[in-house]
Amino acid sequence: MLKNLLKITFLLFLFLSNSFGDVVNSVDVLGNKRLSKESIMMFGKININKDYTNDDLNLILKDLYSTDFFKQIDLSIKDKKLLIKVLENPIIEDIEINGVKNKPLQESLLAVLSLKNRKPYIELTQKNDIILIKNFIKKSGYYFSDIKVSLVNNDTQNSVKLIYDIVLGERAKIRNISFIGDKKIKDKKLRNIITSEESQFWKFISNKIYLDPGRIDLDKRLLKSYYKNNGYYSVVIEDSFVEFQDDKSFKLVFKINAGEKFRFNKVDLILPGDFDKKHFVKINKKLSTLKDKTYSLNRIDKILKEIDKIALLRKYEFINADLSEVVENNNKLNISITINESEKFYVEKINIFGNQYTLEEVIRNSFIVDEGDPFNELLFNKSINNIKSKNIFKIVEPTIKTGSTTNFKIIDIRVEEKPTGEISLGAGVGTSGTTAAFGVKENNFLGKGINLDTNLQVSASTITGQFVYSRPNFNYTDNTLYTSLASTKTDSLKDFGYKTSNTGFSIGTTFEQYENLYFSPEIATAYEKLETSSTASKFLKKQEGSYTDIYFNHSLNYDLRNQRYQTTEGFRNVFQQDIPLVSENMEIINSFQSTFYRKLFLSSDMIGRATFYAKMANSLNNSDVRISKRLYVPENKLRGFESGKIGPIDNKDFIGGNYVSTINLSSSLPQLLPSLEFLDFSIFYDAANIWGVDYDSSIDDSSAVRSSTGLALDVLTPIGPLNFSFSKVITKKSTDKTQSFRFNLGTTF
Repeated sequence: MLKNLLKITFLLFLFLSNSFGDVVNSVDVLGNKRLSKESIMMFGKININKDYTNDDLNLILKDLYSTDFFKQIDLSIKDKKLLIKVLENPIIEDIEINGVKNKPLQESLLAVLSLKNRKPYIELTQKNDIILIKNFIKKSGYYFSDIKVSLVNNDTQNSVKLIYDIVLGERAKIRNISFIGDKKIKDKKLRNIITSEESQFWKFISNKIYLDPGRIDLDKRLLKSYYKNNGYYSVVIEDSFVEFQDDKSFKLVFKINAGEKFRFNKVDLILPGDFDKKHFVKINKKLSTLKDKTYSLNRIDKILKEIDKIALLRKYEFINADLSEVVENNNKLNISITINESEKFYVEKINIFGNQYTLEEVIRNSFIVDEGDPFNELLFNKSINNIKSKNIFKIVEPTIKTGSTTNFKIIDIRVEEKPTGEISLGAGVGTSGTTAAFGVKENNFLGKGINLDTNLQVSASTITGQFVYSRPNFNYTDNTLYTSLASTKTDSLKDFGYKTSNTGFSIGTTFEQYENLYFSPEIATAYEKLETSSTASKFLKKQEGSYTDIYFNHSLNYDLRNQRYQTTEGFRNVFQQDIPLVSENMEIINSFQSTFYRKLFLSSDMIGRATFYAKMANSLNNSDVRISKRLYVPENKLRGFESGKIGPIDNKDFIGGNYVSTINLSSSLPQLLPSLEFLDFSIFYDAANIWGVDYDSSIDDSSAVRSSTGLALDVLTPIGPLNFSFSKVITKKSTDKTQSFRFNLGTTF
């Protein structure tokens, strides 16, 4: 009984001691050097003539420590006086980074630090900053860095100078990239999918040869996407890791479990009851064609985009599309797309974070939805894709938050910029001669998303220099404005009987006319000086002189390939027309090219490609087509023949024609030598025709078809790709120059 009474008494004492505090009539502060007594009282929310319990004192401590101004704080109450003893954290006077000569990298390191100038120095935060520095410089390949920190104290000012001494060491190179597991696709093709590259001596400019955790994560996503677009629905990129080599280089390894190929089975579209089904007839037809076809994520995305277009056209603003996938036996997949009406939401605000160099308007103008517009998930996703497609950001991370009311949304976009400058060097050796190239490119000039491209190409007979300026979203439209300045000198006296010097300027725009259909109009002007050989015919000699031309050029590009690189399915059609506005000869030039891609066998990687190409040059005022504008069969469209050396001949000079047409059929071959994955084989059939001579009826321009077949071999060598073609001519004319073997060696680094 007595024990229980004592326990109750003790608990009551504790309760009373916390419930009834001491009245504070005054406050004293000791140890403060920089902060005033009044500031400390304000930070701690301290009032005079108030009862303070132990809980109140704990809240004061919490508030004061949260300012980061104090290293130590002691509170006590005696004789109605609150005594505050503090030990202030010093203020950072300056932060110095030594050992990093690259100024942009130095500035980036200062930006990543949590500690800043004129902010309190906190030892724990400083230790965390070392980790941040190490992780940041790892992105540039510096895995062997050493970081030491020192402090210079200024006791009179209670401040410190923070010094980071960094030894970057050598950059960790990727010596080898390999793929293990149930990968089903050869390593060479997979290396072409990812952005990381194996270190080679000619790639000294590229950052892709250095280990970058962010790039490796991107590579894993690219691999997964590639497999899913080629039927491997259940693919898992299980892991990626690096193996340290003796020479401070790494082996990068991706572990892949591809699984089996899947096919579409049932594919359904489920609509709300009040939707007019006739608007979706086209979608249902496309869905029905998917049955038994190889699964591809791209195919689903295209159908979802078609649904987006219908939704926007019919003003179905508040909807979302839910994709459901159910695996059936025998690796079949049932797909259902359900359109649901969503609650009405509006965009209250769009916030942009992380852009240090890029102007905010470049990002904001990529949005299809604006502040005050209905929030449409379809348009929002397209806006994010627009930002990503600019290729100037490493990270684009959107967040959607609830706004001032539940019906309003706030969109936060966090971006991280990436280096946008490129330098390229190129060289080539082939049967048609040697080539060299140099280029400098910037994709985000002045932070405005402007593209600048300067390049120079030199071959045995031609020198070309070009400068291109391109500005996306010109004048707040979806159009891209571009201008170019080019100068070319060609010496073809030996084989074609003439030489020219040409300087030209052009201005044009490109925009998406309809889905996947791009229109590019352009105004181009050029000054040309033309000379002919001493043995040229009188018809050619009369063309000697100077010419000034102004042209209206335009093109239509309809692209339905499943992917731009290593295409396996789809087609692309391109029509181009050059219309003379001011020209002595008034040549109008039309060209058309159509290319189709298809897997030849469902269970094979054999990809068939068929290309039809046609081009014609005619005069609108019945003049002769200038010899420099006459047409030749492109080198890559007729193997087995010397470049340009077929067709009409004038006094032993190959003069080209007014019309050209070609057909090219090719197919990749299965891996013939699995142990030699750096070899790729393909077979081809080429056919071409060139005809038309408008200035001399005596010249034979009979439209004889030239054709050839053969085997092509691509070899990846340490100094670049090596391309061979072995051709057998099927049909030709007696005057044609044949070439059964052709090779080309070159690279761009």
